[in-house]
Amino acid sequence: MNQITLLIVDDHPLFRQGVVDALSLEPDMRVVAQSASGDEALEMIRTMKPTVAVLDVNLPGMNGQQITHQVTQDRLPTRILLMTGYDDIEQAIHAALAGAYGYCSKDIQPQSLSRIIREVAEGKYVFSENVFNRRELEQWVEEQIEGARRSYSEPGSPFHPLSEREMEVLACVVRGMSNKEIASLLGISHQTVKNHVTAILRKFGVEDRTQAVVYALKRGWVTLKDTDIRHQE
Repeated sequence: MNQITLLIVDDHPLFRQGVVDALSLEPDMRVVAQSASGDEALEMIRTMKPTVAVLDVNLPGMNGQQITHQVTQDRLPTRILLMTGYDDIEQAIHAALAGAYGYCSKDIQPQSLSRIIREVAEGKYVFSENVFNRRELEQWVEEQIEGARRSYSEPGSPFHPLSEREMEVLACVVRGMSNKEIASLLGISHQTVKNHVTAILRKFGVEDRTQAVVYALKRGWVTLKDTDIRHQE
């Protein structure tokens, strides 16, 4: 039997230990490490490469969404399952676009968590209690965004507060490109790209690149076909 190796990350010791204890009872699973910090968790993922990392969305230092995005960017083999105490559909969309394989609420039953981990370890995606292949996940995300976008739809061309160059940078961010790749493509300096990204986040009132993508998608300023969700290995 191939064991599923696990990293458990949560900054609440009692909850984290409860998850570790519950999963340690599963014969096909082995908890190889646990952590309370996002930065330490990313380092553990890079060095230990567990099959699945179960991450709290809200962590000190790097949060779960940021870790997920970095793992995806770096094409690390570990699959991310995000857990949250504040389950909502927008956070689930963030998780999918960042590259998570699953997203669930912390009030889940232990046997359900074990089942989801097994699905994720097999390369499936689990969101809103649904098990998807990648194409089905894309369709689900598109439907969720389309539903949210209706509340922003107005006649005429949609208003957006970005300059033409900022829109070009945003289009690259949506495709999952790094600042270095954007600088090379647009023929501008790395620092100029950083300045544009900072301006985009400020104008949107969001904290990170994934949230900026969701914000723009929901308002129809960019389209899902531009995102890198289709190109994850």
